[in-house]
Amino acid sequence: MTRLNLTYFGHVIRRDRSLEKDITLVMEKTCTDALPLTMNSSEKQETVCIFGTGDFGRSLGFKMLQCGYSVVFGSRNPQMSSLLPSSAEVLSYSEAAQKSDIIIVTIHREHYDFLTELTEVLNGKILVDVSNNLKINQYPESNAEYLAQLVPGTHVVKAFNTISAWALQSGALDASRQVFVCGNDSKAKQRVMDIVRTLGLTPLDQGSLTAAKEIENYPLQLFPMWRFPLYLSAVLCIFIFSYCVIREVIYPYVYEKKDETFRMTISIPNRVFPIAALTLLALVYLPGVIAAILQLYRGTKYRRFPDWLDHWMLCRKQLGLVALGFAFLHVLYTLVIPIRYYVRWRLRNITITQAANKDNPFSTSSAWVSDSYVALGILGFFLFVLLGITSLPSVSNMVNWREFRFVQSKLGYLTLILCTAHTLVYGGKRFLSPSILRWCLPSAYVLALIIPCTVLVIKFILIMPCIDKTLTRIRQGWERNSKISSSLNGKTDI
Repeated sequence: MTRLNLTYFGHVIRRDRSLEKDITLVMEKTCTDALPLTMNSSEKQETVCIFGTGDFGRSLGFKMLQCGYSVVFGSRNPQMSSLLPSSAEVLSYSEAAQKSDIIIVTIHREHYDFLTELTEVLNGKILVDVSNNLKINQYPESNAEYLAQLVPGTHVVKAFNTISAWALQSGALDASRQVFVCGNDSKAKQRVMDIVRTLGLTPLDQGSLTAAKEIENYPLQLFPMWRFPLYLSAVLCIFIFSYCVIREVIYPYVYEKKDETFRMTISIPNRVFPIAALTLLALVYLPGVIAAILQLYRGTKYRRFPDWLDHWMLCRKQLGLVALGFAFLHVLYTLVIPIRYYVRWRLRNITITQAANKDNPFSTSSAWVSDSYVALGILGFFLFVLLGITSLPSVSNMVNWREFRFVQSKLGYLTLILCTAHTLVYGGKRFLSPSILRWCLPSAYVLALIIPCTVLVIKFILIMPCIDKTLTRIRQGWERNSKISSSLNGKTDI
């Protein structure tokens, strides 16, 4: 079978699956229609043995039957097979192993011991290990490596451990279609990858069996790339919230005996969210600026960045999405401002005061500031959402690298500029007024501008022609030290 046809076959399954309500009937019909285009009669009747009749083994067997394979189940109790597909054959482990040279072991590691009794039957066969552990690094070696040691005459391949039984039954989405495959025997690994493609999944070759431990740890990780952004966001929010409480709740109570605790529900969170969003957005672009400075300082791109910077750069997408979430919260909190009791009370008092004084001239400059503040916020939020949309895999896969870089870099910096300007215009002259200081603490929005303004100023310096030219040459492979060395070598030769 060709890879091209199998890829087309996978697309047919996904398209039909999304259009029909009854997923099972659609997959059966699709496989029946597509198989003559991708498999010859001998391949269609290829037999695969599955050790184990649990949820995953049953789901995998049913999926393989739909796609034209002949499935034989190996079970310790062949008579108790009422939940298995009727078209599948159920035998003892020893009898089932003799029916196929590919055996998928859907059994937990704790029960591998019985395989030692089948050493002669399994000799030379391909064993596919699909097991996972309960904890990361639970054993010294991976389950697949342990299986290879237990039955040394077999070709062990690690696969299918990142796919759930539910995904096999209901149809795997894009995020759960990837199947990591590793093994020491290239032919055995290729046969397993062919099965993966036939099932409409996407195999990813991870190399030798030593990669099995990493593959087994992958499903056990809980948001590994989100941990740092979430921790950072939590610390940032707690700090900003505490800072605002000191200025806007504790300070008025100490000096004016005013109870301002009601501000802790909406007013203060509506300061925390935009500050966190702007700060996190700036932190998305700060590691790139630091990396550029390091490359200029070292004069080469061939030296590794520090581990903390590497990890920071890998988390930029997650930082941006968390920042977008805070921006959405800011928008929602802002929309409820007119219905708050405190706001309605202030508006009534202002109206009564104006009616009594009858002197409130229109200020064009105030109108400009107010409209500019709102306009910058709307444009910044629009581009913020655009950045979030383009970071989705379904969207980013549809654009080339130059288009993706333009959106995430050029438009990203434009978003940062607009959001920073939105904050600057909001504060206006109040940022520099001593009257806003409380216990010598400036407004929280002043703190929000520190990192964004720093990033923008350094970026402006880096894009200056004299610096940008050198940085571009370094990123294209030029090295400052190599040039000096070549000059010295040239003088020595002369």
